[in-house]
Amino acid sequence: MKFLPKRSLPTVVALLAVTALSGCAATEAKDACGAEGYQSLVGTSLAAVTLPASLNSRIIQPGDLVTQDYAEDRINFELDEKGTITRVFCG
Repeated sequence: MKFLPKRSLPTVVALLAVTALSGCAATEAKDACGAEGYQSLVGTSLAAVTLPASLNSRIIQPGDLVTQDYAEDRINFELDEKGTITRVFCG
């Protein structure tokens, strides 16, 4: 069995630390818009929901043209043909 030279150990430790920290940052940015707090609305009619006026949101209905710009603080509500919320996500 081969072992790494002693001088390689700090490099390996640093790479492991960076990898672990990058996973934390990705998790925090994943819900920057607060979509997790609105997941309970999935399956609910949009007409029955009152969203805060200050909420940076976008309603996406079937067939809507949607820009591909990514705004991590914008919450998206995707609807089906009946106006039921099917997905809530950031972007």
